[in-house]
Amino acid sequence: MPQSQGIHEQRLTAAAAVRARAEHAEWAEMLAYADRLITEYSQTTEYFRRQAQLKSIALEIAVAMHLSEGQVHRRLSCARAIRQQAPTVWAAFAAGVVDGQRAAMISDAVDKLVRPESVATLDTKVIDYAQTHTSVELRGWLKRFIVRVEADLFNERAEAERADRNVDVVHGDDGMAWLNAYLPSHVAAAIMNRLTREAKTLTHDPRTIAQRRADLLAAWLTTNETGEAATGADIAVIIPLGTLLGLSDAPAVSADGAWIVPAKWITNTANNPFWHKLLVDTGGNVLEHHYTGRFAPTVLEKALIFRDGTCQAPTCTKPAAHCENDHRQPRPHGPTHGANMWPQRPLAPSALQPTSPDEIPQHHHLDPALRPHHRRRTSPTRSLSSGVSGCGRRR
Repeated sequence: MPQSQGIHEQRLTAAAAVRARAEHAEWAEMLAYADRLITEYSQTTEYFRRQAQLKSIALEIAVAMHLSEGQVHRRLSCARAIRQQAPTVWAAFAAGVVDGQRAAMISDAVDKLVRPESVATLDTKVIDYAQTHTSVELRGWLKRFIVRVEADLFNERAEAERADRNVDVVHGDDGMAWLNAYLPSHVAAAIMNRLTREAKTLTHDPRTIAQRRADLLAAWLTTNETGEAATGADIAVIIPLGTLLGLSDAPAVSADGAWIVPAKWITNTANNPFWHKLLVDTGGNVLEHHYTGRFAPTVLEKALIFRDGTCQAPTCTKPAAHCENDHRQPRPHGPTHGANMWPQRPLAPSALQPTSPDEIPQHHHLDPALRPHHRRRTSPTRSLSSGVSGCGRRR
């Protein structure tokens, strides 16, 4: 190593130590100021006034140091825990051996530990590791230390945390959102590994690995094994008529108004097979309801039952509620829409008299030539577009 390089590295190390000592001085001054005010305000005899004064301490420090109250509470909490329970760490912090970030991480570990002897052991061992490793490495070391010295308590905490597993969505700006899953670590690691492995198999794909992982996760959660819309994955959006006609760039808005996305993301049904669409005019009046998945949603199923009443095959009187709602023009060319659907009594494969195994139906999107029940009755039925009521059956 050139001598000049070594000198520069020493200067950088010294500068880091100066910064760490300055952080300690700041924390210590904040703690001293807070302790002085706590002592002063504790002399107030009136309870509610005393509580208000004590709660104002963080605000006073925040105003003086141009910090948020949350930042003040965090620093005071960390400083108090280290000063009282880990004096070796506090002294190393004062000497610039560890900085504020590492001190805060050690404080979090102190809070996790329950037994005093565990805290004492941490105080004597952590500095040797912390001063020679990065903050990321220190975080992993602290996790392993806690498990090693208090394995029984770790298991109890893990079980308690596992009971809080959940999934939630936080909608952000510009049409994007965070899907957060709080899961056991081994499950989350397995999910990430599978996403990465599958993403790498998509060769000659212009998307980044991160984008492929995100798209794969979305596809797996919104479709079933056959790639069709997953049951219950119904989302309603409102798209202005002018947008669909190309006269406006107004975005699509969720029915509850919680999120907004570019309308073209919704109208690209090839990539969004699970959307409901509510076509509205400028006054908010619904002009058309359209579903782009294969199977009719509950609201459309009920509308078909009220509209038609019975199976629409000639001479069949089976109640519509006991029929399958089939497409007149089969998918994918025929839409899942009231004008293209009717209740049909399901037929056994033998009724079709197939001439080869390939002609045995696997679902009810059959060639009308092979299915007698695909012949439309001649009696007209009411259109869903004109509304449906309990009296919507044919006479």
